[in-house]
Amino acid sequence: MSYIAENLRQVQATIAACCDRVGRNPSEVQIVAVTKYVSLETTRSALEAGIRHIGESRTQDAVPKWEALGAEAATWHFIGHLQTNKVRDMIGRFTYVHSLDRLSLAKELNKRGAQQDIVTRCMVQVNISGEETKHGLNSQDVPDFLMILRDMPHIEVSGFMTMAPYVEDPEETRWLFRKLRELRDRMKEKYPELPLEHLSMGMSNDYHIAVEEGATFIRLGSTLVGDERN
Repeated sequence: MSYIAENLRQVQATIAACCDRVGRNPSEVQIVAVTKYVSLETTRSALEAGIRHIGESRTQDAVPKWEALGAEAATWHFIGHLQTNKVRDMIGRFTYVHSLDRLSLAKELNKRGAQQDIVTRCMVQVNISGEETKHGLNSQDVPDFLMILRDMPHIEVSGFMTMAPYVEDPEETRWLFRKLRELRDRMKEKYPELPLEHLSMGMSNDYHIAVEEGATFIRLGSTLVGDERN
């Protein structure tokens, strides 16, 4: 599907321009193709186009794709709300979980990881916008949560994730992405032993703003691989 390759080139050009404006290296930004609304064949086409990070948000859809395409084809990211009873299905398949948002989930990830001797790289989800419809910790609860995660050896706290509200003018989301970056920077000072390298923020509507504010993972669905829902 050549349209995916063309979409990828356009996204990469946008990332390069954004990075140039703020003095970043484009290699710092990784594109996660959100394939939850496309078929296995389209997901395979995304890999053939050069995409190396795949994001899924429902285990019942994600696991069959992982089993068909294999771990060597891509780095797999779980980006949706993860139910505790679904952890067993994604441990060992997904390198990253972008939605660590509560202690019960952390305990289950650590327990299942210990059983298989696997460390899962996790982003702590923070509800910067304060919307009741979004998951995530309040900013003020993050320090205590990180203190607990330090003692879970089968979780690597790789950074933070947030979701911005959809707005007509993406510029209105800039403050939100900046707040997450500032939170990450404060937590790196407070907990230097934690990696806290990544910021997972920005989707199809606003990823250019997120890149300018420090995103290292952007999650792109419709603008990259399309949407095959009827």
